[in-house]
This record gives sequence, C-alpha cells and structure tokens, in this order.
Amino acid sequence: MFPFSFQYPQLLWLLAAVPLLVLLYAIQGWRRRRAVRQMGDPKLVNQLLAGASPGRKTLQFALYTLSYALGVIAVANPRQPEQGTIDVRKGIDVVLALDVSNSMLAQEGGRSRLQLARQLMQDLVVRIPDDRVGLVLFAGNAYVQMPLTFDRGAAELFIATATPAAIKAQGTAISDALQKAANSFDAESERFQTIVLITDGETHDEGALEKAQELAEAGIVINTVGIGSPTGTSLIDTATGAARRDITGNVIITKLNEALLQQIAALSKGQYQHLTAGAADVSGVLVNRFRQMEQRGIGDTSQVSYKTLYAWFALPMALLLALAFFIPTRKNGKL
Repeated sequence: MFPFSFQYPQLLWLLAAVPLLVLLYAIQGWRRRRAVRQMGDPKLVNQLLAGASPGRKTLQFALYTLSYALGVIAVANPRQPEQGTIDVRKGIDVVLALDVSNSMLAQEGGRSRLQLARQLMQDLVVRIPDDRVGLVLFAGNAYVQMPLTFDRGAAELFIATATPAAIKAQGTAISDALQKAANSFDAESERFQTIVLITDGETHDEGALEKAQELAEAGIVINTVGIGSPTGTSLIDTATGAARRDITGNVIITKLNEALLQQIAALSKGQYQHLTAGAADVSGVLVNRFRQMEQRGIGDTSQVSYKTLYAWFALPMALLLALAFFIPTRKNGKL
C-alpha cells in the first residue's frame, strides 16, 4: 500500500509560519509581563488585572495556531491512491535523445533522417511498455521535451511533433544532450538507466566523449543510433527544392560520423546501430539490449484514481476555530 501524498506539496511551506507565530506570541507575552512589573504597586496592579486570564489567551492562541496548521494541510490536499489503481511495472528507465538539427532533414532513401528517427522511436516506445521513457531534443543546445513517464500517448505525440523548429540554435551539442538526458533520471531510483542517442553525429562538440565517460562512471549506459550515409548526402532546401549551398557556392554535404558514435557507445558499454530503412530491426536490437538489464518495479501513477483526505483535516480545523472563538479570555466571562 502506497502512503498518502499531497496534490500541492509546495503549499506545505506555509507551515513554516507556525514556529514564527509561536515565537512572536512568546515575545509578546514577555513584553506584557515586563510592562506589568513596571506599572507600579504590585498589589494594585494585581487588583486591576484580576479578571485577566493569560492561560485562556494561551489556550486560544494554541487552538488558532493548530487550526492554521490543519488548514494548510487540508489545502495541500492529502490523498491516497484507490485500491488497485497503481500498476507496478518492472523495467528500466530510457531517455531518447533526438537530434533535430537541420542536417537531420537530409534525405536518405526517399525520407529524411528525422523521419527515419521518429519511426524508430515510435516503434521502440510501443515495444517497451513497462519502461519509463523520456525525451530530450537537441541541436545547438538541448532541452527536456518530456520527463520520464509511462504515458505512451504523450510520448508518441512529442515524438511526432519533433522538428528543427523546436530549437533555434543550430549545431549538434551532443555533450549537452547527454547531460540533459542524465538529469532526467531520478537520483533516488534503483532502476537501470540508459540513454539512446539518435543523431547523424555531425558535430564539432569536443566534450562529447568526455561527457560519455563521465556518465559511464555514473552507471548510465549510452546506446547510439547513427542515421545517414557515411559517404554523405546533400541538404535540400524545402523552399526551392534545390540543394543547399554554402557562402562560396559549394553544395553542402552532410555525413554520418560513425566513429564518434561508436566511441560513445563503447565508453559506456552500450551498442552502436546504423539506422537505414529498417527501423523495426534496430528497435528490436535495442529492446533485446534493454531486456538484458535487470528489470525493477516501479508504480505507474499516470492513470491513478485518488481518494482525497482533506476533510479529515478541514473538519477538525473548523471545530477548533469555533472552540477558540467561544473561549472567554477574561475570568467569569467578563470583558
């Protein structure tokens, strides 16, 4: 049975006001007592304050403070999953790092490299239903498009809409992509973690191998998938349909950097695969690779139905407020 959690845990910071209120009340009490001692004749002062009841004031303050704490907890909405709504899945955590730089628009066998990559990823996420999947997009820099999730609908949507328009800065920042992918993993999770780097590898990122070594030492396996031709192909301008040219007028040729991707995979005990038209074959190899890792269970909470428990705190809060309101702060009820 999973313990209860809070729907809005950030609101629990409001409980930090409780010790502050207690401190302010204690300071006020100390100042009041000091003022009483300085008023004059003790007997006369005691006669003047005979109707006062410091104990009742303290009790009233305690009830108000406890009501505040209960109210904060109620607003944070404690909840518990309904019986049987959490599906424990045994698997690993996989982050897909997809290159969306302009070179991924190069045509390979009638389709762009990006289309081939998306086909591979769509096929892969369907075949690993018990693994959590995340998505990182990168070009000149990288960002997390989707955190780790079991939600295959969201994964397929984000994959289908991944384009070079997602990132303005051009380039192939592999080291940044690997770091963002590593940051996506839960530090407390005991599940095996792997990154699938999908790119043509056309980069001048000198830190890629160093970052791969760093992640390998942290126990993260990096599998790489190379897309494109090692001999190179031209980039087509979608507006004109002609081959793109550089400022000197030469046709721009983009080549797959297999050597770099092979090195990255080798450093982390991963595998390198060359993706051509057989997306299903490559995804099959990756799935077999994943299944060789120890599968560990984790609860899938994406479709959980919760039973809210706020009433257990809101009702006592209301009762304590009513009780505090009707407590007389003067003896014999005198004002």
